[in-house]
Formats: sequence, structure tokens, C-alpha cells
Amino acid sequence: MPQFQFTAADAKGEQISGTIESANEAEAIQQLRAQNYYPLQVVEAGKGKLAATKKPAAKKGKSSAGKGSKATTGGRIKPKVLMIFTRQLATLIDSGLPLLRGLTVLGKQEPNPVLQGTIGALADSVQGGSTFSEALAQHPKIFNKLYVNMVKAGELGGVLEVVLVRLAEYQEKAHKLKNKIVSAMVYPVIVMFIAVAILVFLMLFIVPKFEAMFADMGPGADLPLISRVVFGTSKFFLQPSIGIIPNIVWVFLLAVLVGVLGNAWGKTVKGRRSIDIAKLKLPIFGDIQRKSAIARFSRTLGTLVTSGVPILQALNITRDTAGNVVVSDAIDRVHEAVKEGESIVSPMQTSPVFPSMVISMVDVGEETGQLPEMLLKVADVYDDEVDSAVTALTSILEPIMIVVLALVVGAVVFALFLPLIKIISEMGDQ
Repeated sequence: MPQFQFTAADAKGEQISGTIESANEAEAIQQLRAQNYYPLQVVEAGKGKLAATKKPAAKKGKSSAGKGSKATTGGRIKPKVLMIFTRQLATLIDSGLPLLRGLTVLGKQEPNPVLQGTIGALADSVQGGSTFSEALAQHPKIFNKLYVNMVKAGELGGVLEVVLVRLAEYQEKAHKLKNKIVSAMVYPVIVMFIAVAILVFLMLFIVPKFEAMFADMGPGADLPLISRVVFGTSKFFLQPSIGIIPNIVWVFLLAVLVGVLGNAWGKTVKGRRSIDIAKLKLPIFGDIQRKSAIARFSRTLGTLVTSGVPILQALNITRDTAGNVVVSDAIDRVHEAVKEGESIVSPMQTSPVFPSMVISMVDVGEETGQLPEMLLKVADVYDDEVDSAVTALTSILEPIMIVVLALVVGAVVFALFLPLIKIISEMGDQ
């Protein structure tokens, strides 16, 4: 009979680890529950290992839930950390552990100081008589409106563990989709950075040496045009225009200034709108942005409505978490139409954001009374489309960026050796 490694919590919230013999993982969990343990992790021996957990040192004056000082409760945490917390809390509550005890267990094992302090604050609020959703709302930097309202709906419906599982699944899929898009953007950025670094190195250290070699050739007009351009650019970078600081430093500072001003402009209402419109109009990348926005809209709205959040409130939350001003405006028009008693499909048909396939599927879902399920299906479809588009984009970008890098470096090398070839050719003629 196979053995399973496990980490569980006892009735006092203390963690224990060990091994247990069982036919399968589900039976192992049942055995642990029968012994009044609350399973945290169960892994078959030899087929994986338990995730390492770090117990913080006990501090005087702190609660058993791992409550930290104020400095550990006001920051942000990574989405993956929040996702793991949500999944673990759902598992504990589903195992029959009370909410307060579940928070106590997670607070003891949480290695992230910010989340650890936040869990302690949540436990104190719940112990003081607040609902879990009210406690979550006190930490908006970690728990957004979507999270708080879904938990509130789960509390009202008595299905908190189900809602937490849905939240964890939503976070996992959203995190996976974000990683796919980021991975597609990272490759060209890295290649362009390498190309610029190589170009700057050649201009500052290699080109001046070749220029000195060709100084005895006569006036610069005798050099090929590409060589004159490269040598002139190198000389411009190295020569100081203000004081003794070379121009390359001023160029770098100017680039940093443009980046800072662009970032500040992007945080304004007008700037954000312009950038979001441009994102959707970009070739290739714009299509990926649009599909990811549709996937996020469908999954967020579907998850909220499935969890029992009223449609108008769900549309408000979806609008606030859309991530793109253009999509937010489209959702806002849908909200206003539904508020007036219209169908959700009518305003979607007048918006260029939503493709016809999405509108048709939402229409069918609304007519059959299965709108949440249909929205989640739309999200799955567009997740797959984004995955395919990112894979195709990566396969196209790799050879293109290699060619661009080769052309940039090759042009400089060609400019350096062309005069040398000319000298050798003239010597051969003589």
C-alpha cells in the first residue's frame, strides 16, 4: 500500500507532519480527518514533496494568529502569495475548521511578513465580532473589491468555502494568463536591451580605435558614407557639450527623463486613456490585449454572478478591475443599460470591444438562464486563444529579433571594416 506524506493541523492549530499508508490521496485525507486532524498538504511519497513552511518566531504581546506590528499590515503582496492563502483557507474551512481557527493556523505558518501581519489583523477583527468580508475590506491593498464582495456573497449564502475555492481558481487562471502575456513581452525587451548595450559598447570603445587607424587616410569625405555616419555618431557620444560630461551621459539622462514624464502622464486620466487606446490598436500585440481583456471581463463577471453577487454590483466590480479604460467604458455602458431594464446584449452589440462570438454566447446564456456558465466558457475559450496567440507571437519574434540584432551589430562592423577593405583593394591595384 502506498505511503503519503502529510502536513496537518490539530485541534489547537498546531502543525504536525508525518506519513500515512492509504490506497489513494482521498482516503489518506479521510483518515487524517477521522483522527481529528485538518489536512494542509498530502503528497504521495516519491512523487513529490511537501511545500516548505516557515514558522515565525513567537513574539511577546502578539496573538497566536501571527499578528505583526503596523509596519507589516500596510503593504502589498504578490498575487501568487494571495492565491496560496486563499486556497489553503478554503481547504481548512472545507475540512470543518472554524474560520477563526483556520486564520490562526495560516497565521502561524505564513512566511510572508505582510500577509502574516494581515492575517493576524483579520483574526482579531473576526474575534471582535466583524464579519470576514468586513475584516477583508479594511485591507484594500491586498483584498480588492472582487475579493471582498465574493466573500460577502459566500457568507450570506453560507457557502464561504465554495466561494474561496472559486476565488482561488480565478486567481490561478488570471495569474497564468498574465504570465503568458508578460513572457511574450519579455523576450523582445531583453533582445533590444542586448542590442543597445552592444551598440553602445562598440560606439564608445571599438569605433574610436578604428577611427584613429583611419586618420591618415585623408579627409573624411574619402570614407564610405556608412563609416562617416558611425564615426560621427561615436564622436558625438564621446565629446562633451556642457562642461566635461560627455554627450552619452546627457542622452541617457534625457531617456530617463522621458521615461519618468511618460509614466507620470500615463497616470493622468487623459494619458491613461490614450495609452489604453494605443494598446488595443497595436499590430499583433493589440489583438492579444483585446483577447486578454475579454477573458478577464468574462471570468470576473461569471465568477461574481456564480457566487451570488447581484448583476449590477458585479458589473461595477468588473468595470473597476477591467485593467483598460476602453473596456471599462464599454462595461459601464452595459451597467447603465441593465440598470434601465435592458438586456445585457444590447449595449454589447453597439460596442467595438466585444466580438460577435462573445455577444452570441452571452445572448444564448441570457435566454437559457445560464449566463454565468456561458461567461466562464467564453473566458476559457479566450484564455486558449491568448495562449495560442502568445505561442505564435513568440515563435515569430525569436527569428525577427535575432535578425534585428544581427543587422544592428553587422552594420557597425561593416562600417568599421569597409574602409579597411578599400585600403587593401587600393594597395592591390597599385
